[in-house]
Amino acid sequence: MTGCDIGLIGLAVMGQNLALNMERNGYRVAVFNRTQATTASFMERRASGKKIVAAHSPKELLEGLKKPRVVVLMVKAGPAVDEVIGDLRPFLEPGDLLMDGGNSHFQDTERRFQELSSQGIRYLGVGISGGEEGALWGPSIMPGGDPEAYRLVQSLFEAIAAKVDGEPCVTYIGPRGSGHYVKMIHNAIEYGDMELIAESYDLLHRGLGLEAEELRDVFSKWNEGPLSSYLIEITAEIFKRVDTETGRPLVDLILDRAQQKGTGRWTSQNAFDLGVPTPTLTAAVEARMLSARKAERLKASTILGGPEITFHGDRPALIPALEKALYASKICSYAQGMALLKSASDAYGYNLKLDSIARIWRGGCIIRAKFLDHIRTAFRDDPDLPNLLVAPFFREALLATQEAWRQVLEAAIRLAIPTPAMSASLAYFDAYRSARLPANLIQAQRDFFGAHTYERIDREGIFHTDWSK
Repeated sequence: MTGCDIGLIGLAVMGQNLALNMERNGYRVAVFNRTQATTASFMERRASGKKIVAAHSPKELLEGLKKPRVVVLMVKAGPAVDEVIGDLRPFLEPGDLLMDGGNSHFQDTERRFQELSSQGIRYLGVGISGGEEGALWGPSIMPGGDPEAYRLVQSLFEAIAAKVDGEPCVTYIGPRGSGHYVKMIHNAIEYGDMELIAESYDLLHRGLGLEAEELRDVFSKWNEGPLSSYLIEITAEIFKRVDTETGRPLVDLILDRAQQKGTGRWTSQNAFDLGVPTPTLTAAVEARMLSARKAERLKASTILGGPEITFHGDRPALIPALEKALYASKICSYAQGMALLKSASDAYGYNLKLDSIARIWRGGCIIRAKFLDHIRTAFRDDPDLPNLLVAPFFREALLATQEAWRQVLEAAIRLAIPTPAMSASLAYFDAYRSARLPANLIQAQRDFFGAHTYERIDREGIFHTDWSK
């Protein structure tokens, strides 16, 4: 086992598919997994006859690689990454390159980058999006770290990445933990997108009584217009699947309890740290948390009454209105994510290129969508754009959809169907476009009970009032 181009550690499905992707693109890959049976199964089945060789220890893996050695870790985020780095560390040499392709927290990547750089070891935190299919056939790749290290693997990444209009969906993101930071925000936008789609489904299904076949037709039609995206496409596909045992739509048999791996929650926490409003993204995280309290919700449903879910309005008219409301809300979800990227770039010195990030999200990744071309154009035309909402294309889109947006949310309230993310999106839009907000009263309250002072609109300075007199 000698002369391999790259080593890969971690042979869950993502790791296996990434190894197969690299091999298909002409690279000889050495693989290792702590569970030897997993390695053996992979070699006997999916890797059989391919330029993939198995190693039985971290030392053997490194000994089989060309110098400088390049290793990508595809292991679970958290302590497991540190454990694998610890296993490799005694056998690494200055100039070797480690890449973490998992969903690590960006601050962990910052720490690992500093620790390894001080020892002469190169390190890249690489966000990889696209799920199992993307890993195999072309993901969106977000590498951050040492720019010299990126150049070492640039041709590899460009070969295995998704392609849109002939452009590979990969670019150097920035220093240190920036790659994993951008992947974290990608995932938060994904949370927002999925929740908005789920709320639209709920309105159509419970509110209007549409069943799976009708839902499939609605989402298929939506995918032909401004909402065209991977998530809308697969939603239509989901409604096609019938459970073979019961003959019922499979989606109706899935328990309504959503899980999460942490990237959405990390984004909300970081947004609070940076003082950036992300109400749609946070509402999506909170909606998953509420869904997880299934037992509580079941009990509450028997003791907390509400209006009957019966729609009395113009049923055919609500469906195109909902398409517009979903589109407008989706714009807000992306706008919040891009605004957070902009603030983080300044706060952490990442020097992020938002137009380039939008470009590589056009293919391979979960949030790929038709209107990412317009996001790319918006930030290319104005790199200092404060918020996507005021870019000409999106401003016009929101102005054209807001009446339908409000009609849909009014119907949702009357039907008692929760729409936390869509409602948060409209509130974000209305707050952002408001020249005056009621924060003046909040400042008066703060000054009353805590002498926190306030500013005035008619003169410069800082003021305090003894409100009790």
